[in-house]
Parts: sequence; structure tokens; C-alpha cells
Amino acid sequence: MKITVIGAGNVGGTLAKGFKKAGHDVCFGVKDVNLPFKGIELAKAEGIPFHNVPEAVAMSDVLVIAAPAQFAHDIAKGLGDVHDKVIIDTMNGVFMRPEGFTNTSDAILANCNCTDVVKCFNTTGYENMANPVYQGKGIDLFVCGSSDKGKAVAIQLGKDLGFGEVFDFGGNDKFFLQEQLAFSWINLAILQKQGRDMALTVVRR
Repeated sequence: MKITVIGAGNVGGTLAKGFKKAGHDVCFGVKDVNLPFKGIELAKAEGIPFHNVPEAVAMSDVLVIAAPAQFAHDIAKGLGDVHDKVIIDTMNGVFMRPEGFTNTSDAILANCNCTDVVKCFNTTGYENMANPVYQGKGIDLFVCGSSDKGKAVAIQLGKDLGFGEVFDFGGNDKFFLQEQLAFSWINLAILQKQGRDMALTVVRR
């Protein structure tokens, strides 16, 4: 796949590196290529090119947005024509939300012409995205959204990174609920000081 990652922090950088390792064509989309951005050293070290956002969007079929949640609507407005793209939203409006929205995915949908928007890679820490294997088995991942096309792409990328089952969490009406699942991990790992080296997964009897 041709993938543009918008956001080069811990999550965006980890995903970009993982997607490239899995054999995908990856680049970063940045606001201004002449300004330093957080992941520039990673981009150089991993050989991941970076372009301004419109150029990066035009080059890719899949957009992965991993930026601060409060900027979701502004980022969506700057994407240009994305009617034929898949957008994977990794953000969580847990502490900060895009103004006027309960979650980041609804903000994206409302501010661009893409309908294939799904939420994925938001329910665990970036450390688990870098290495999702616990006791010899990939941990679970969750995806929601009303786009079957978008879900299929996210599921494939999740498995490419080494996740185990990628559970379908529901349609667009589950965006907020999946963010709350993310907050559950954040609560345990960080607020309750259990440590980031942990994961939520589904077991069956």
C-alpha cells in the first residue's frame, strides 16, 4: 500500500516505521517541509521521505492521522480532495477534543470529502504498536467505522504489524465508545500506574 502518515510523534513515527518494515510505501505528510518536525531524525534514519501535506496526500491511497486530537478538524480541512482515499484515525479526544465534536473521527468526516474513515490503532500505547507480541501471541486490536473498505485496510495493516485478532467494534456510531476503550488503557497504564508494558485483549472460554 501507499501510505501517508500525518503526525510524526510517538504513534505516527512507530506506525510509519512498522508499515515500512512490512513492505509498504510510506511517507510523512508535514505542514511545512522547511520547518523541523518531531520525527525528522526517525524519517532520515529509516529512509522515510516527508512532503508537505497536499503532496503527500496525492501520493498515497491510505492516510493515517496521528496528530493531537484537538487539531483533527483543521487537519481534515487541509487534506484537499480525498474522496478516493482511506483515512485511518488513530487519535483520541480523551483530554482535548476538536471543538464541537465528541470524537476525532466525526470531526474528520465533517471536514473533508472522504467517507472511508475508520478509527484504529488508538486503543493501546505506541510501545505495543512497535511490538504487539505478548507470551508468543499478538495482542488484539480494534477498528470501527461504517466503511467496509476502510476496515479491510486497517485490519490488514494491523496484522502486518503483528497484532493478533482485529475486532470489528461497529460503525461510525462506535467512534466515541472506542475512544473510551482507549481511555480505559490509559487509565490503567498511566493514571493507575500499572505501566505501559500491558495490553487489553479478548479471551474466550
